[in-house]
Amino acid sequence: MSDIVESSQLTHERREVFAHLRVLVIVPALNEAAAIADVVADIRRAVPSAEILVVDDGSTDQTAAVAAAAGARVARMPFNVGIGTAVQTGFRVAADEGFDVAIQVDGDGQHPADQVPLLLLAIIESGANYVIGSRFAERGAYRPSFARRGGIVVFSRLVSLLARQRVTDTTSGFRAADRQTIRLFAEHYPHDYPEVEAVILAKRNALRIVEIPVTMRQRSTGRSSITPIRSLYYMAKVTLAVLVQFIGRNPTAEEIE
Repeated sequence: MSDIVESSQLTHERREVFAHLRVLVIVPALNEAAAIADVVADIRRAVPSAEILVVDDGSTDQTAAVAAAAGARVARMPFNVGIGTAVQTGFRVAADEGFDVAIQVDGDGQHPADQVPLLLLAIIESGANYVIGSRFAERGAYRPSFARRGGIVVFSRLVSLLARQRVTDTTSGFRAADRQTIRLFAEHYPHDYPEVEAVILAKRNALRIVEIPVTMRQRSTGRSSITPIRSLYYMAKVTLAVLVQFIGRNPTAEEIE
């Protein structure tokens, strides 16, 4: 049976619970000046009590300035360090400052902020440590390119086999982590292919992973770096990285603490 939580109705009482949680929304962003203000505003409307941290991954445009003007807290990387390191920076802030939940939201506008409460709800009501917002847990309007869809299918089948749990969207960057997961990722978050590898890392550390169905938009700005020519090379490298992650040594409790 798949660990998929249906989208529950967000009652006023449930929203009130969110106000008692310390929530950090981590927004990795690279050259997203055209989209980041709307992303910050949408998150603020959806979860007014959350703190928003935009991690500017060495942007050459005005991403950091626009995010700060929109009311977000900004951490600037000195150069482009990659999404894994950028996201881990957010988890380190969440761990150091004692946040209860960390939510990862992309800076390009693909993740509708009005669905952030669904991730929080899944953390609260399902007992999950790590929640993945899946584009494919049920039928939706999201239609990736053929090359990207092929990679998603391959990674989902591989990760599902290794994790012994059905995972439909291993490349989704729309996720929520509880305190235990925050501590793990603050120290050991994968850098090369973080979304895919993070599922294996969490599973190997006996964390409970749950998927919930979400809808996502197409990119509002920029374009993906994954082209048909690169897709086979990318899939081979990710597959190798996942296998290395699977057979590697688990961090000890002392390392996580």
